[in-house]
Amino acid sequence: MNPKIIYEDDDLMVLDKPAGWVVNNAESVKGETVQEWISKNFQFPISNFQLLRNGVVHRLDKETSGVLLVAKKESAFYELQKQFKDRIVEKSYITLVHGKVEPNEGEINAPVGRLPWNRERFGVIPGGREATTHYRAISGYQSPFTKEKFTLLEVLPKTGRTHQIRIHLKYLGYPVVADEFYAGRKTARADRKWCPRLFLHAAGIKFNHPSSGKRIDVASDMPKELEKSINFLEKIPQSP
Repeated sequence: MNPKIIYEDDDLMVLDKPAGWVVNNAESVKGETVQEWISKNFQFPISNFQLLRNGVVHRLDKETSGVLLVAKKESAFYELQKQFKDRIVEKSYITLVHGKVEPNEGEINAPVGRLPWNRERFGVIPGGREATTHYRAISGYQSPFTKEKFTLLEVLPKTGRTHQIRIHLKYLGYPVVADEFYAGRKTARADRKWCPRLFLHAAGIKFNHPSSGKRIDVASDMPKELEKSINFLEKIPQSP
């Protein structure tokens, strides 16, 4: 499944990225990236400009689906990057996590960085970069077989550290369903019997248009494979 355009004008477009796509080019990446896909399929001013990542303004993890902002012009690219740096851009995610999340709403402030003993992994560590994540419980669920509890969350990261949402929720004791990095191999393997991928979806993005200054709000529907996984579970009342 290819990315699809869910918003477009002369300055930018917003893609709906399917899970399984790597966003940025790298020597270690096998298969087509979003950058390469843009280069092959579009002819806007920076679509083939590698130094500006073919217009890709930010990134999503390979297994995370959802909204991805792409600038068509150099001026728009730098303006949108500045908005990320100045925390003007608002991103919202939907995720399903292990456990009954309590309280129903809260904010996680914990520094994130690479683990000294495993440079491929990140975690909450002293001296890491400042990271803040707000969360709100939407619905409670349980497994029809094991009766294990799960919570569907809306998550609003205030900062954009690598794996931030996944790390912060694991830190609270509520790892994301099917997260092979942070939920543990055994747990992730059991999850993937009913959820085929990491349950993390970039559901919305708000930003100021780089030319007009108008606030733009773009949303992405939950992918069918995640909807199917939710439907496998039994909904239970969420305590206030």
